[in-house]
Amino acid sequence: MKKIAILGSTGSIGQQTIEILRKEKNQFKVLLLTANKNHFLLSKQIKEFKVKNVFVADKKSYLILKKKFKKINIFNDINKIDKIFSPKLDYTISSIAGFDGLKPTIKIIKKTKKIAIANKESIICGWSLIERELKKHKTKFIPVDSEHFSIWSVIKNIDPKTIDEVIITASGGPFFKLKKKNLKKTPKLATNHPNWKMGKKISTDSATMMNKVFEVIEANKIFNIDLNKFKILIHPKSYIHAIVKFNNGLIKIVAHDTDMKIPLFNSIYDSYNKKYKSKKINVKILNDLNFNKVDRKKYPLIDILKKVPNKNTLFETLLVSINDELVKQFLENKITFEDISIKLKQILNNKDFLKYKLKKVNNLAQIEKLNEFVRLKTKSLSVISKLKWKKLLYFCYYLTL
Repeated sequence: MKKIAILGSTGSIGQQTIEILRKEKNQFKVLLLTANKNHFLLSKQIKEFKVKNVFVADKKSYLILKKKFKKINIFNDINKIDKIFSPKLDYTISSIAGFDGLKPTIKIIKKTKKIAIANKESIICGWSLIERELKKHKTKFIPVDSEHFSIWSVIKNIDPKTIDEVIITASGGPFFKLKKKNLKKTPKLATNHPNWKMGKKISTDSATMMNKVFEVIEANKIFNIDLNKFKILIHPKSYIHAIVKFNNGLIKIVAHDTDMKIPLFNSIYDSYNKKYKSKKINVKILNDLNFNKVDRKKYPLIDILKKVPNKNTLFETLLVSINDELVKQFLENKITFEDISIKLKQILNNKDFLKYKLKKVNNLAQIEKLNEFVRLKTKSLSVISKLKWKKLLYFCYYLTL
């Protein structure tokens, strides 16, 4: 029986992992679930899988669950992971959304034989720390973002120097085929992804194409492939996930349905002998793959890749933190969709931030401190910018009187 931990069990990836385990419950023992504050769904998962260890980030939800489940370990401090699990877990999926996933990911590595990570921010900001823990504790790592799993599946155990080019595909998000130029891009529209069922944050990143910027940085770190070897193509059908060209002329293409359970299933079972019920090969799509170059006017954030250093620095934390805060403001209707790109570029060039491009990542506390500072600074710069704009409008109005 495989011993399992699910970090972020109430999120989209966590729920899909639960669905896979549910089909062969007798083969798995879920020892840990973590969530932010969805105690209703978490309660159901605890009962269904008879889970004995639960971490909840939100204090109110923690107290509710603590009162409800008196015979199991419910904790609010992630450091207590150190006191549970012996011997090692067989498999852990890390799918906590956003920056919050970094610390639990680093903490759990020493407790598991294999970790599948679906959290971009953890890898982008803290890959050097994650990699160090993986080596130290001999923990196997599998990336489960569809693009990274696809690349991994064709290049594992291959020298990265033999890779000539890597193409990562993008759906283009909900606004790719947008014809109405003056349409207001609201949070509701931005989070309505045409192909994938995802959370609001990642759906917004897909709409701005920031998720592809993150995926290229992530792939650069995971696979140790030079940033200049990556290319992004828009593929609205999301059937092809990665194309890898090798120095010997061979090109390998990885395709699968728009179903995140496919990489998740394969990360859990890691075997071609295990059958996943999927659709037949779609010849219609193969005959009409429809690749497009990225329109840099429509997706201006793609140009940020030119600024990313080819080594681990605090620049990546800077980038993730600014974007996180701006997306949060957009989803709260405090800024417009277009503001995300405009403000991100402006803030990234702020004199207080430029120095981090040269600073090396040393520890988790350093990343956490910078994230907190950057988010506060981003919020203040964004508000200041808004106030200045309002003053300018009032001034222009005054001149017309």
